[in-house]
Amino acid sequence: MSRKPQGDLRRGWTTGACATAAVKAALDALWGEGFPSRVGIVLPKGETPVFPLAHQMAGPDWAEAGITKDAGDDPDVTHGALIIARVEASLGGVQFRAGDGVGQVTKPGLPIAAGEPAINPAPRQMMEDVVEAQAARYGHKSDVRITISVPGGQALALKTWNPRLGIEGGISILGTTGVVRPFSCAAWIASIHRGIDVARAGGLIHVAGCTGATSETAVQALHGLPDHAMLDMGDFFGGMVKYLRRNPVPRLTVGGGIAKLTKLAQGAVDLHSARSQVDFGRLARDLGDDRLKQANTALEALDLAGAPLAEWVADRALGRVKAAAGSGIAADVVIVDRAGMILARAGS
Repeated sequence: MSRKPQGDLRRGWTTGACATAAVKAALDALWGEGFPSRVGIVLPKGETPVFPLAHQMAGPDWAEAGITKDAGDDPDVTHGALIIARVEASLGGVQFRAGDGVGQVTKPGLPIAAGEPAINPAPRQMMEDVVEAQAARYGHKSDVRITISVPGGQALALKTWNPRLGIEGGISILGTTGVVRPFSCAAWIASIHRGIDVARAGGLIHVAGCTGATSETAVQALHGLPDHAMLDMGDFFGGMVKYLRRNPVPRLTVGGGIAKLTKLAQGAVDLHSARSQVDFGRLARDLGDDRLKQANTALEALDLAGAPLAEWVADRALGRVKAAAGSGIAADVVIVDRAGMILARAGS
């Protein structure tokens, strides 16, 4: 289905947010007085979306609820998918299972270990927090098995990078913040340009473009930058640096994780997974480490090669940044891991 928004782009909610809301509604039914018609949750950055229930079933010792994912104006393949959570007692603690349409991790290099359901760490934490809160509310132990299902998820996964990444059987349950920002190249790049304009107008001499929230937090703390110095670069390094070359600021920091900055180091200017990929054969040749030829992801490559890889990526990415920005801009690069720790730095 093609959705062409008019005016401002509407944000949506991740599969992880939908799964969290479904867990909360299912626990209301299992431990409380039945299914609510609508269920609200609190996301990591304080947003409080409310979701209507699209599915509900219950038995003597289990309950399941479903939320229809609304991706807003983002052309997300999972827009309209039904995210179902079944809850029942576990033998201890919160446990996760992949139901129909949710993938299983089969290869290393991802944030979830091989053999585990493809439910990423942030959604797991959101669901665990809901279980704890609901258990306290209803006077139960937080020993809950959560099974997430997505009818049709196996077919949807074929439209993603999951098969290449070794995630088999369905989609992944994703989302760091719970919010889907509408993907529009023109709109996003325009917002980057406006951020540069604001920084220049305010007399800032140092701005930072980062690929995501984790790297942005680390870079902002490292350099003590104000909020309006932080450019929401995302995947659009090329769109940012092209504008900066015409409208320079004395200093630029580029921050990101190992995967996206490896692609930058190899010459990509659009860092989205659908439009650029790490060349592991080339990486192996450049670092003189044949093990990297077999790497499945940049994280796995980092596990194999360690600090020398991070340092090589930082140095090469810095060269790309300097070449793209021009000689009038001093530059540095910061590589950050998923926990927000700095892996490598290069430049001023």
